[in-house]
Amino acid sequence: MNKLIIQPQVKKGHIRKELQGHFSEHLGRCIYGGVYVGENSDIPNENGMRKDVVQALRDISIPVLRWPGGCFADEYHWKDGIGPREGRKKMINTHWGGVTEDNSFGTHEFMELCRQLGCEPYVNGNVGSGTVQEMSEWVEYMTMEGVSPMADQRKANGHEAAWKLPFFGVGNESWGCGGNMTAEHYANEYRRYQTYVRNYRPGEKIYKIACGPGDFGTEWTETLMKVAGRFMDGLSVHYYTVPHDWNHKGHALGFSREDYEITLKTALNIERMIRTHEVIMDRYDPEKRVGMIVDEWGTWYDVEEGTNPGFLYQQSSMRDAMVAALTLNIFNKHCDRIHMANIAQLVNVLQSVILTEGPRMLLTPTYFIFKLYKDHQENDLLESVLIPDGPEGELPLLQESSSIAADGAIHVTLVNPGLDDTREVEIALGGREIREASARILTGKMDDHNTFDAPDTVKDRAFTDFTVKDGKLTAALPPVSAAHFILR
Repeated sequence: MNKLIIQPQVKKGHIRKELQGHFSEHLGRCIYGGVYVGENSDIPNENGMRKDVVQALRDISIPVLRWPGGCFADEYHWKDGIGPREGRKKMINTHWGGVTEDNSFGTHEFMELCRQLGCEPYVNGNVGSGTVQEMSEWVEYMTMEGVSPMADQRKANGHEAAWKLPFFGVGNESWGCGGNMTAEHYANEYRRYQTYVRNYRPGEKIYKIACGPGDFGTEWTETLMKVAGRFMDGLSVHYYTVPHDWNHKGHALGFSREDYEITLKTALNIERMIRTHEVIMDRYDPEKRVGMIVDEWGTWYDVEEGTNPGFLYQQSSMRDAMVAALTLNIFNKHCDRIHMANIAQLVNVLQSVILTEGPRMLLTPTYFIFKLYKDHQENDLLESVLIPDGPEGELPLLQESSSIAADGAIHVTLVNPGLDDTREVEIALGGREIREASARILTGKMDDHNTFDAPDTVKDRAFTDFTVKDGKLTAALPPVSAAHFILR
């Protein structure tokens, strides 16, 4: 039998709620038709935001939302997206589908969405095609309470009070779509741009995030930490799970057992990527002041047949749920360095938690992983050791993370990624007994998924296949499953 030993007295770090963050880009149907339909839509909305989507996201306690990109951020000029909508400039979204962007969803709309969601805004600024003045004035527009040109303009546009802006990204993928810069050039540009990201709200400091590497490349991280480390609060890294290669990424559905295992092995490599950059960050920042921000992660497949290739629309199966579960456990284990993570993307794009089609909405299997994991938010990570009952291959027999809440309850998320075998596990607490427990589980076949005609094929449910005896818990986890246990 597999054994999990948890030490409730040994806290390894704090799991910030932002580790379960999300990402919304002006890409495909993420914004338009996904979260925003406009006030005149027949789809039930509040100030243009879909009520069904907002409620679903509130139900998983979405903590932070990144916007407007992504690659789109470095061609986005914020002044085009304020003021009366009929007078806003139209532009071509050159990165994503070549469609017309009418800028009807801009700064005010994004902040309204965050208000309805009850989440923190993370705004990504334009370094690639924007100016220092443009970025500086955007921050002033959003956060200046008193009298100033930008504050006056915001008030004239209908929002008297300044907004709180906890997180601000200075550029995105500046090594690629954000300007094709060298590391040294971007590091110096970051130093210049961030100087003018001012803190206008008394007692509130904007957390400034620099663009980091796209994957395993260490030169970028080394240069940024050396040249600009003292000017940043966070360094972003991106990691996408692509089963094969960028030219033939594979299909979201209709995949083989081999594809399933390759995908999960590739997903687990995110930990190697994290460790690679942690070593460099630790050298320059041993106190771990600068956070690693994994603000784009998730599966990336070929688009669904018949859809616009630039819209990145893909279905989501239990395979994706396993990727999310394994990844969130890894983030928890590295919470001393990782301050935020944002799955890509929120609705209708890549590994979405929600899909929409006109007035219809469905929750993907990935959504239910976030539902199972939400109780880790703002807990303390506990020391834990998982002892497998046999040899492990490239996939673990079981994988877990454990945390303790302010009320003393211990939360354990356990994953059985295997395709065939039920895994028994005994959970024991060092120094105390388990008196009672409850659990929920998400499980199914590897390619199970929800459709608009069958939206409830995959969903979480109460899990009762466990016993508590002599202060320990023994459970049997079915194949392709993730479970959340609450121990008291």
